[in-house]
Amino acid sequence: MKLLTIFLFLFTTSPVTWLDDFNKAQTEAAAAHKLILVNFSGSDWCGPCIRLRKEILESEKFNDFATDHLVLVRADFPRQKKNQLSKEQVKLNEALADKYNPDGKFPFTLLVNEHGKVLKEWDGYPDESPDQFINQIKPFANANH
Repeated sequence: MKLLTIFLFLFTTSPVTWLDDFNKAQTEAAAAHKLILVNFSGSDWCGPCIRLRKEILESEKFNDFATDHLVLVRADFPRQKKNQLSKEQVKLNEALADKYNPDGKFPFTLLVNEHGKVLKEWDGYPDESPDQFINQIKPFANANH
């Protein structure tokens, strides 16, 4: 029984899922009437990217909000050999960057609708709390429902 309780606790408190394919995210967003948050990150070399992930995007408040309102996509561009992505994933990320982040900014975060229209962008680390970050998304999320 204890094991089941622990499993259920871990299962119900797990963070939201970050997709790595924007096309799948668009399909999911359309079906669920959600917006898409795209995060361009250098997970193993970009200090502000790591800070954004840890302080805002992995916060409990953000995860709770995202579960109901967002489909999440991370386009990661790691540099260390041990963190290299598959060739297919690199192509997906590069195509997404060509479309939405041609200047190669990191971190760079976008809020887009299911059709790929950019609604809001954050260039660099948004120096704010998870609540402040969420409050910038809420008007768009409410208008989308």
